[in-house]
Formats: sequence, structure tokens, C-alpha cells
Amino acid sequence: MAATLDGPRLAPNGRAKQLVVFLHGYGADGGDLIAIGQQWQSFLPDTAFAAPNAPEPCAQAPVGRQWFALTMRDEKELWPGVNRAQPALDVFLDAELARYGLGGDRLALVGFSQGTMLALHAGLRRKRAPAAILGYSGLLVGPEHLASAQAKDAKGRPPPILLAHGDQDEVIPVDAMFVAAEQLAEAGIPVQWHLAPGIGHGIDGGGLLHGGLFLAKSLGLKVQLPPPGTRR
Repeated sequence: MAATLDGPRLAPNGRAKQLVVFLHGYGADGGDLIAIGQQWQSFLPDTAFAAPNAPEPCAQAPVGRQWFALTMRDEKELWPGVNRAQPALDVFLDAELARYGLGGDRLALVGFSQGTMLALHAGLRRKRAPAAILGYSGLLVGPEHLASAQAKDAKGRPPPILLAHGDQDEVIPVDAMFVAAEQLAEAGIPVQWHLAPGIGHGIDGGGLLHGGLFLAKSLGLKVQLPPPGTRR
């Protein structure tokens, strides 16, 4: 039986018209990313945000959580890991969509690090393609299995993907972004990417802005940027 996930949420001001779900990194929890939703609310009005806590306690960070055990020393741990984590995430996503009366095409997945691994894996294998997948500082697990990544929208298209990475990432080298983009493109899944100069294993303001605009566009929302110099 899949684990039951829960975590912090941000409710929309009115009726939810789309859902953004954050998948946190190894050793963190849902509280690590949910505040990004507050920064994106001006881009994404009428959006519900959720950030489930991963199902397992993290061996390397006792107060944190993990989607699956991760050492980054054994490539064979990644594919079983994302497959083991996917069922619980799918149950959570389906329940959250039902909570707001939304179809699967109104869902966007946002991952960081290990959460990006899971967002790409699960998002590309949903019954209905999500509106967008945004992955920060992660990598693509099991590119040799991309034939099973068949999620499509109503027009038969794969979900739009944006990968963002710092060029000084000391945990997952930036090359992982370029390799993933190439592997996905070879599988017929187009990818955009954003390189953050001088940034390590994290998300900078430019990455947040680029990501928020990408989600808004993918969800069919019109965005009006504030005048230069306006503080958010």
C-alpha cells in the first residue's frame, strides 16, 4: 500500500483554477519550498499550492525526509527509488486535484534536487500530462526507460519542461541539466533550460522569476510584469 502523504498548503484567494505541487529535496520537507508559492501568487492567481512531505525519514538528516534512500554513489539506487516513490505521489496528486475539482491538465509539478528526479519520472508517466514540469538542480533518472514516459495532453503532446541549474552546483553538476535536456529531446520531449551563473545547489531570484513565468505561460495565464524597480 502506498504511503499517505501530507504537507503544507497555500489556498487560492477564490476557486482554484490550477494546482502547483512542490517536491522537496533530500533531507528537507514540504516547508522548504511552500514559501515559493507566496512569491508566485502574483504570476499565478487562483492557484492552489501544496508541498507534501516525502514518506521516509532521512538517514542523513534526522529532522528531514527523503523520497527514497540516496547516496549519489550508486547509480542503481535511482531507478528503483523513483519507481518506489511514484505510487504515493500519484495518490496525493489525484487527491489534491479532486479536492479542488481540477483535471490532470491543470497540474504543474515543481521539484528541487531529488524532488526534480521524481517530478520528471512521475510527471512523464501520469495518465494525463501535467501542464508543466519545472525542475531545479536535479537530473533525469533512467533515460534508457523513456519509452515508458508516455504522458500526453489532449492534443497528444508531452508536457512542457523547464530545467534550471546553477553553474557552480557542487552536489549535482550542471552537466546533468544539459545531459537531461538532450536525452529528453532525443525521446521527442522538448525541454527549455535556464542556467544560473554563480549559483550552487540552490535557487536564485532569477531562477524563481523564470520558473514562475514558465508556469504561468504553460497554464495559459497572462502575466503583467511590474515596472522596473518595483519591489515585490
